[in-house]
Amino acid sequence: MPTRSYWLARPMAPLAAGIGRGPVDVVIVGGGVTGCACALTLSEQGLRVRLLDAGAVAGGASGRNGGFALLGGAASYPEARATLGPARARMLWQLSQRALERIEHLAQGAFRRTGSVRLAATEAELAALRGECEALRADGFASECVERLSPALERLFAGGCAHPLDGALDPVRFVRGLARRAVRAGTEIGEHCPLEPAALEALECRAVVVAVDGSTAVLLPELAPFVVATRGQVLATEPVAGRLFPRPHYARGGYDYWRQLPNGRLLLGGRRDRSPASERTRVDETTPLIQGELDSLAAALLGAPPVVSHRWSGCWGETPDRLPLAGRVPGRERVWVAGGYSGHGNVLGFACGELVARAILGEQPPELALFDPRRLRAA
Repeated sequence: MPTRSYWLARPMAPLAAGIGRGPVDVVIVGGGVTGCACALTLSEQGLRVRLLDAGAVAGGASGRNGGFALLGGAASYPEARATLGPARARMLWQLSQRALERIEHLAQGAFRRTGSVRLAATEAELAALRGECEALRADGFASECVERLSPALERLFAGGCAHPLDGALDPVRFVRGLARRAVRAGTEIGEHCPLEPAALEALECRAVVVAVDGSTAVLLPELAPFVVATRGQVLATEPVAGRLFPRPHYARGGYDYWRQLPNGRLLLGGRRDRSPASERTRVDETTPLIQGELDSLAAALLGAPPVVSHRWSGCWGETPDRLPLAGRVPGRERVWVAGGYSGHGNVLGFACGELVARAILGEQPPELALFDPRRLRAA
């Protein structure tokens, strides 16, 4: 039985959109943050855009995540410097910083600039976090060591670092807000319009953008080796007393993450490393093993067993180098792809949607070279 996230369980105002007939300039497949950002950018420049989603706008990974809005990518900054080179790593972080600023501008209250905390479970992990903190500061990005943890966290973690520019999103409110802006700019939106892979070639348009992240391989089978569906599981509790966690927290390299919502609920996810093989899937369901692990983490953080109100899952796309794919699909002249955010889609998904739109409009954004799908085919 499909799960429903805390964000999606709330009433959603209709988008007052529909699709017309005949050809358009661009068809976008996928109504998440990437598709909606791409549609908005293209429509604001006068192109006729049709956005199609197999379900509801924001009903996929964009409405099922924890609402973390973080600088950078899935790899740490030192890792990115080692693999991309210092200049390209800095470009990636600058891109995410600009995207966060755009999100803050567009979100209309669905985004809060809270900062975030990364926590280390071991002394070795803490040394790596502090090394990343120093590297970020050396390149002009805000980061600072956390000298003292709260008593509840001090029992569980060795220490941490803070990133003041990060934030927290209400992801469904944000993405559906982007969709409404796109509709006002002229985008046609069709919800509950599933497509088969063969239908891509029959679409009447100059360009097609496939923006379905964890389902990329379904519509573009040739990319199956490069974008692997990965499931994350999440829970939300009933409101808890006190403001325990004013900022989003990541721990154990992102395998544990949580935040306290403004209404007091604890939203918590991760622990997929307890069963990596079973979580390599796009099946939308929770499992007793991972949910039990999340219950244990929540109890450790709260000091008492949690009262859980919502349990759900969501699937994203993982790439071998943990960088997105964004650009033309090799061998398909008019088909573009944007996905494979490796769990960091709220910010990078938004950024890649805008980058692909700019490329379709004839620009040559240099950041797009970081995500060229040909890099993985060549490797």
